[in-house]
Amino acid sequence: MAFLFLLLLLLSISASSLSSLLAASPSFQTLQTNTHFFNPKLPPNSLSSSKKFEGSSDFVNLRYHMGPVLSSSPINIYLIWYGKWSVSQKLLIKDFLLSISPSHPRRAPPSPSVSQWWQTVSLYTDQTGANVSRNVVIAGEHSDIHHSHGTDLTRLSIQNVIATAVRSAPFPVDHRNGMFLVLTSQDVTMQDFCRAVCGFHYFTFPSMVGYTLPYAWVGHSGKQCPEQCAYPFAVPAYMAGGGPSALSPPNKDVALDGMISVIGHELAEVASNPLVNAWYAGEDPTAPTEIGDLCEGLYGTGGGGGYIGQVMRDGEGRTFNVNGRNRRKFLLQWLWSPVLKACAGPNALD
Repeated sequence: MAFLFLLLLLLSISASSLSSLLAASPSFQTLQTNTHFFNPKLPPNSLSSSKKFEGSSDFVNLRYHMGPVLSSSPINIYLIWYGKWSVSQKLLIKDFLLSISPSHPRRAPPSPSVSQWWQTVSLYTDQTGANVSRNVVIAGEHSDIHHSHGTDLTRLSIQNVIATAVRSAPFPVDHRNGMFLVLTSQDVTMQDFCRAVCGFHYFTFPSMVGYTLPYAWVGHSGKQCPEQCAYPFAVPAYMAGGGPSALSPPNKDVALDGMISVIGHELAEVASNPLVNAWYAGEDPTAPTEIGDLCEGLYGTGGGGGYIGQVMRDGEGRTFNVNGRNRRKFLLQWLWSPVLKACAGPNALD
């Protein structure tokens, strides 16, 4: 559920054959500029206990617990901008969200694309066999620029933020298709933010919001902890000299590009486990290991053992693995495929 900073705790289980690490880098062409594949090595992983496993079904017991998935189409996202956000920041995030839905072939971004990345999420079904919807729309927005509940939030008080937005917008009671996405600005602190989470998802309580709907929260890490929540576009100071430098973000914004990867992680888990009773591994629903958690740190073929995997770098040195609308590029972590029983992404080379 939570996008924990466990990128440094990657296990030495490769997501694909290590021979791909030794292969010559193939060329790749997008509509924007020449690109090429490369496989940046991250600093050595620390040996520590972790509930995260990657690349092998031998260690994963992802099960369906009979709850709903977001199968009604489209998935209506109700965006809550908490704090001050610039127009350009909002446009970047909304371009990512709107890139999830398939486009008309003539307007579709080049492959690999965000909508192809979401195809892995759409493989998950409920007990009726209905798949997670492939269509996502922004159904409403609310801006809380004056921090109506302060700048120091908790996991519980985030529901007060949602309740205020529901009363102010007002957002409809959208039980079939709706979910809230709360994004907090860089001056807002959150319980466990940076220390343990970069984002999380849950569902609203009727006693606080008036009804039950899934929601996700993601924080802006620009001033507080980019080396944790915008990794690998920022790296901790103690790594200096011990490995490669931070990767160049695809949209030239370390914090926002890192944040988008977290948003993708959380949305995938909301869609496949909206009420925390659908798809997850482990026996504790209060601390489930979900389809994003299983693939933290993996962005391409050859990932694992300290590698993020084969990704792409354009002529300006910016790193990405999927294309979006309006000629955007993004770096999104892979997700666990219920068909392949492994982490998967549209930029896979094998």
